[in-house]
Amino acid sequence: MDAVVRSAGSVPANPVAAGTATDMQVLVGPEQGAPNFVLRRFIMGEGGGMPRHTNQVEHEQYVLRGRARITIGDTVHEVGPDHTLYIPAGAPHSYQVVEAPFEFICVVPNRPDRVRMVGEGC
Repeated sequence: MDAVVRSAGSVPANPVAAGTATDMQVLVGPEQGAPNFVLRRFIMGEGGGMPRHTNQVEHEQYVLRGRARITIGDTVHEVGPDHTLYIPAGAPHSYQVVEAPFEFICVVPNRPDRVRMVGEGC
């Protein structure tokens, strides 16, 4: 497989169905030949966020800009540029934008994932 180099601006951003004012770009993934990880960029606008949910895969994240409250388990973290996060597989977590745009890089294993909403009758 050949190396892939491209501008992140050339990658389409798609709305995240479970989110509010939240888009995601797959910057590097299986379509670029990456066998082990998927590199994604999330962009959350004013009033944006994601409700409490779990994933079957771990998340490693790096905040680029903006501020948000991220709840992992029962602990609320206020994060901004240069913060890093590790969210274990299965850990309930949510995002609430404090200062938009909130933008972060998220790396996940390149394997099937299932998102499950937590609470609210789900």
